[in-house]
Formats: sequence, C-alpha cells, structure tokens
Amino acid sequence: MGIIEQAKTDGLIFDGAMGTMLIFEGLKGGKASEFWNLEKPDVLRNIHKKYFDAGSDVVTTNTFGASSIKLARAGLGEQFSEINETAVRLAKSVAGKGKYVAGDIGPTGEILQPYGTLSVSQAVDCFAEQADCLTRAGADLLIIETMFDVNESILAIRGVRSVSSLPIFATLTFKETKTGFATVMGNRVEESMTALVEAGASAVGANCTIGSDAMIRLAERIRESVEVPVIAQPNAGKPETKGADVIYPEDMEYFSDNIKKIKALGVEIVGGCCGTTPDYIRRIAEKIR
Repeated sequence: MGIIEQAKTDGLIFDGAMGTMLIFEGLKGGKASEFWNLEKPDVLRNIHKKYFDAGSDVVTTNTFGASSIKLARAGLGEQFSEINETAVRLAKSVAGKGKYVAGDIGPTGEILQPYGTLSVSQAVDCFAEQADCLTRAGADLLIIETMFDVNESILAIRGVRSVSSLPIFATLTFKETKTGFATVMGNRVEESMTALVEAGASAVGANCTIGSDAMIRLAERIRESVEVPVIAQPNAGKPETKGADVIYPEDMEYFSDNIKKIKALGVEIVGGCCGTTPDYIRRIAEKIR
C-alpha cells in the first residue's frame, strides 16, 4: 500500500514541530537550524525517533530552510547537498517498517516578480534542485509547506515534478480575517486548494500560523473544496511573548481534542506545527486510533 492509499484508508499522523524541539536542545536564534544536520546529527536522529515512538507515521526532515537560496544567504551554500542528504539519512535511520520520511521544502524567503526580485525560472530551479537532492537521498514523499503565496507553491510543485515522481503534499499558511481565511497574499481557500491539486499535489491543506481551534473551521473549508487527501497541522495556539520566551498556549489535551474534531470532518492527515512536541503527537494517536 502506498502512502496516498494509506492516507485514504487508515489516515496518517505526521510529526510535530522541529524548531520547537531544536530550541529545547539549545538552538539559538540567528543560526540556521539546518546546519545541525551536520553539527549535531544525534540530536536530529533522536528527535525523529521520539516522534516515531509517539505514533507518527511520517516525520519531516530538517530541511525547511535548506533551499540553495536560503543556505547561500546563511553562508552555507557550499554544503547544500550534504545538509539535505544527511537530513534524509538521519530520519530514515530510525524509520521502522511502515514509517515514512517527508523531505521538507519551505519557501525561498524571496518575493516573486513583479513585486519582488525572484523570477519564475529561478524559483522553479531552486525547488527542483532541492527536490532532486531529497529524492535521491531516499525521501518517501516531499512536503511543500508553510507557503503564504499559492503561486510560489505552484512553482515549487512544478520544480519537484521536473525531477521527482514522489507524492507531493502541499500546505499553505492562512490567517483568519473578518471576511474569512486567506494567506497574506490574499489567496482564498477554495481557489488555492484547487490550484494546488491541478498543479499536481497529491494531498493539500494548511499548517502553521493558526491554532487548533481555528484550524477546525479552516479544515472544514479545505475538505469541502477538494477530493484529494487533506492535511492539517496547526500551531499549539497563537504565540505569546513572555519575557524573552515565546509561549504557545494550547496544552496537549486541548490540542488533541481539536485534532479529533478535525479528523471527524474527514481530514485524513493530521499533525502539529509550532509549539507541539512528541507528547502532543502521542495524545493525538491515543485519541484517534
């Protein structure tokens, strides 16, 4: 059974936050977390193992910011291939039978022309380069996540499809406004989800920015707009600043209760984003299985 078939029949549980876990391990702000793939591989391997042990069917590689554009900006351009390939190997090394590794592809951090400087060809090439590296290293699927511009996500799908036949999961990040949910670029739910499917995504949905309560309302809109599997990975609430710390207010009981409600809408794929940990995933698994 392939991962899409498994999503449709049994559902899938993704992991929770990577950044939150790395901060717990001592990662300081201003440093590219992807360098820890090389500098502290045991830390990454242990995080992936904790998520698998908690009940995750899929873990996500520590490559969200590992595009050639972002790594060059961080002074790590020459280590692009090593960082991405190592990330996949670390996750695969603790993936047991029936477990999957998703190669993580995030936004470039640049704005597309004509509003910014990033050209279509540069974006497609950047995404293709990372997708090729993650695919060759052994990823089971690719997830294009936390995109705030559906056009960049579509270009990412185009880049992936030029070099890889792996399943593509694509998630945008939305805010809830008085007129409904939209990305910061103004992309609406139905139109953007349909566009991602038409571009070639195997599963679509939303992650980050909003908490699990708002995700219930958003997930219902997404589920109604497409027929492919839907993925929902909310934050553990809206972040709050306490001194120098960023706190996510939703505890694992509240969060997992809301994930159960999201599952009841017919959403096949669930997990967590910022502020969630293996404990959150464990409670989700206990409640929906």
